[in-house]
Amino acid sequence: MFVIYFFLMLMVIIWSFSFIIVDILIINEFIPPLSIVLFRFIVASIGFLLIDLYIKLKKNKIHNNTPKIKATKRYSRREWIYLVLASFFGVSFFFFAQYSAINLIGPSLPALFVCLLAPVMISILALIFFNEKLNKIKIIGFIIATIGGFLLVTGGNLQKFTPKSPNFLGYMFALMTPIFWAIYSTITKKLVKRSSSNQINKYISYIAVIELLFLVLINNEFKIFVQNILNPILFLSSIYLGVGCYIIGYYIWQYSQNKLKSARVASFLYIEPFLTLMFSILLQRSDEVAIWNILGGIIVLIAVLIINYERE
Repeated sequence: MFVIYFFLMLMVIIWSFSFIIVDILIINEFIPPLSIVLFRFIVASIGFLLIDLYIKLKKNKIHNNTPKIKATKRYSRREWIYLVLASFFGVSFFFFAQYSAINLIGPSLPALFVCLLAPVMISILALIFFNEKLNKIKIIGFIIATIGGFLLVTGGNLQKFTPKSPNFLGYMFALMTPIFWAIYSTITKKLVKRSSSNQINKYISYIAVIELLFLVLINNEFKIFVQNILNPILFLSSIYLGVGCYIIGYYIWQYSQNKLKSARVASFLYIEPFLTLMFSILLQRSDEVAIWNILGGIIVLIAVLIINYERE
């Protein structure tokens, strides 16, 4: 159990710095969000191909007849639908919304939104789809989370959510991310019970590349995408985002969800925004975070702890 918690902490550290990397790419390199996401998942897909090639060569060399139940499992039509939906909500929609939010309001606030609101939403969906128990303590936690969520999202100022607000679009994108992530987590938890996490992530990555390519073309970004293929900063960042954050990070996330309760795994996300905020301050990134956002985040943090509290 300690090993799972250790890798969850490693995942959180990797993910928390990714917000800063994306902010640097968008602001300093003038690369639009969709193109960054596409680069990220092209690298991730190549990574999966290399992993498969390595495994195949290794098995051929040592004649290892390892059972291939999970690796060769054929998905049903319903499971393929789940994979497509997971790629839309967990990759295409999620990262476009997240990177657009980072572009508009800085890295810290989107991290606060997705990492502190997503655990609450995941817990709610787990109650609905996985029959995880709801007791008085969890009800109190959800009430506190609602109060904290209000402060976190609004920063104590409802005018930020009026169309006239200069940051309205950034807030809307940031608010979409925990919803998309909760849906993705619920879908993949259904899949991971029947297949390996690595296989799920691999197919989601392949499908996402196709989706993102269409989105880049529709958004007239293909020329920008081609012009930046040899950009060394984008290439190195894509390795970090594609291999570190996706191949390694998503594997840890899904493996942990298969071993622990959804709410307990999701609760690790509340560490991430505070690390992102620390990185943002150290690297002097521009942010739209107010004291009320942080206070709301702390209240949501307390709520998540209450929701995940279990009597021995």
